[in-house]
Amino acid sequence: ASVKIRSPLTCEAEEGVCAMCYGRDLARGTLVNKGEAVGIIAAQSIGEPGTQLTMRTFHIGGIAQGGSQSFQEANAVGRVELRNAQTIENSSGEQIVTARAMQVAIIDENNVERATFKPGYGSKLFVKDGQQVERGAKLFEWDPYTLPIIAETTGRARFVDLIAGLSVRDETDEATGMSQKIVSDWRSVPKGGDLKPEIILMDAETGEPVRNEQGNPVTYPMSVDAILSVEDGQDIQAGDVVARIPREGAKTKDITGGLPRVAELFEARRPKDHAIICEIDGYVRFAKDYKNKRRISIEPVDDTLEPVEYLVPKGKHIPVQEGDFVQRGDYIMDGNPAPHDILRILGIEALANYLIDEVQDVYRLQGVKINDKHIEVIVRQMLQKWEILNSGQTTLLKGEHVDKAEFDEVNEKAVAMGLEPAKGEPILLGITKASLQTRSFISAASFQETTRVLTEASVQGKRDHLVGLKENVIVGRLIPAGTGGVVTKVRGIAAERDRKVLEARKAEAEAAAALAAPEPSEMSEADLVFGKRSD
Repeated sequence: ASVKIRSPLTCEAEEGVCAMCYGRDLARGTLVNKGEAVGIIAAQSIGEPGTQLTMRTFHIGGIAQGGSQSFQEANAVGRVELRNAQTIENSSGEQIVTARAMQVAIIDENNVERATFKPGYGSKLFVKDGQQVERGAKLFEWDPYTLPIIAETTGRARFVDLIAGLSVRDETDEATGMSQKIVSDWRSVPKGGDLKPEIILMDAETGEPVRNEQGNPVTYPMSVDAILSVEDGQDIQAGDVVARIPREGAKTKDITGGLPRVAELFEARRPKDHAIICEIDGYVRFAKDYKNKRRISIEPVDDTLEPVEYLVPKGKHIPVQEGDFVQRGDYIMDGNPAPHDILRILGIEALANYLIDEVQDVYRLQGVKINDKHIEVIVRQMLQKWEILNSGQTTLLKGEHVDKAEFDEVNEKAVAMGLEPAKGEPILLGITKASLQTRSFISAASFQETTRVLTEASVQGKRDHLVGLKENVIVGRLIPAGTGGVVTKVRGIAAERDRKVLEARKAEAEAAAALAAPEPSEMSEADLVFGKRSD
């Protein structure tokens, strides 16, 4: 059984949000009153604790954060089901996960799925398909500090362009006293631009490169800061670790704390080195490099779709290998995702979850509790515009940005007339841009760029129907919220009654005039032509 959950984000009310989707008024504990200014309450609820947030950007230690959890336990009793499973047994006899879209599900005795977990690439798996597990049993574990690169087959490691002093440096770990080889940034060294540091697996007997199922040589490109776990010429088993990438390096998440981070999210800015998110299900192919970028092509499973290409800077870690199967929404390059990409690829729900989690993370760090519905109300306003992809047989133009209400209205008219409706998708606007693109030009002009907003409105001959709060304050009317909303309602009822009274009076006057007029039968033809003589 499923339950439909209402939320301000999915509310279909044309103006504002309906009370049922908003839910409880958090100040009174009852269902929210009609006419409550929930948008202002939301803005104040997010803005007020902002005074307690730090303005500075602080970097939280990567290790304290990365090492928070390194294993996953079963949270229920049941049977293990492995989906998309791909594992390799390493030289120690441990099962190593090599699939990127693998899932470990726990099914109870009633065949109900109780939980699903996604073991990352390189995790050690402790359970088998169909095995019964108790609550608290360890399912899989991973290294919280590094991302491993796993050998898929057995062979002899051969270093390519991994030259000491140019692309590799020796470092001694102060804690253990052990020396380790680390890949340095080879592009900053003279003559280093042409290097392509990688490890190739060779067949120990023939000396030929080992080839995978697709017939391509098995190569492992190295990214900057990778720690090499094998020596040149060493024999390695399938499942052994070839190199490790430090997690802080793999996830270059600049942890911006405080207000700048909240502003960045609500302004919907694209992060500097944002993650690349895969748009379609398909197989990874590495195409010819372009300048100092690596070209990755995704060949779709569905033959009707075109392959999609991505360009990734060369020093960046790419968590996928040639021939890997990737799903829509998987990361092709690590980093902070751009909210626009999440909306385009994964939809409104995923975007809302991302924004809510990220905003809450900032406030939670300062010990501030904010209800999710306030953030949802703001995100709803950021998603009010739609971009037209195909105009169909409507008056809308391709690429035009229109309000959701206007888009629906035009499409309803088109469908009623038997015409082809327009196709569009929601777009994400930052709060500043969203405020300047509201339907009310008075509200927009009172915010920023007054001259531009007013000239545009006058050129387009816009009308402001005074629906919101700001425009009513500016023209000196009661605001249509709270008691002002009641007055507006009363005015509406009064206007309706006045209309009825006026209509009744008009009807009476017309009836009286009809009675006073002489009957046409009393007048002769001559009277009608020459006018009636007065004797």
